[in-house]
Amino acid sequence: MADPTLPTVIESLRQAINSGDTEAFLAFFPDDGAVEDWGRRFSGHAAIRGWSDKELIGAKGTLTIAKVLSASPQTVEVVADWKSSFFSGASRFTFTLDGGKVREMRISEG
Repeated sequence: MADPTLPTVIESLRQAINSGDTEAFLAFFPDDGAVEDWGRRFSGHAAIRGWSDKELIGAKGTLTIAKVLSASPQTVEVVADWKSSFFSGASRFTFTLDGGKVREMRISEG
């Protein structure tokens, strides 16, 4: 069986992160979207921006997808190599999708 394919929306989100484009990154989330980072939850664009400014894009982060674990129209799970001035290491990213948007991005131990 072939490995699952990374959906275009997640690849585009990864490119927005790696290029340091906060506005493009936020545009992937609906107004009530959320990020859960190792148990800490950030809901809505203002909270996600505050988190990203410190720990994601503001930390000059780069995300490299190491393996797509699963991919369906609703959920995508990957193991990724994360490098930034805030934290570096393997992490598991689980994306809950809603149409063309990311309803939730959950980051946990890889």
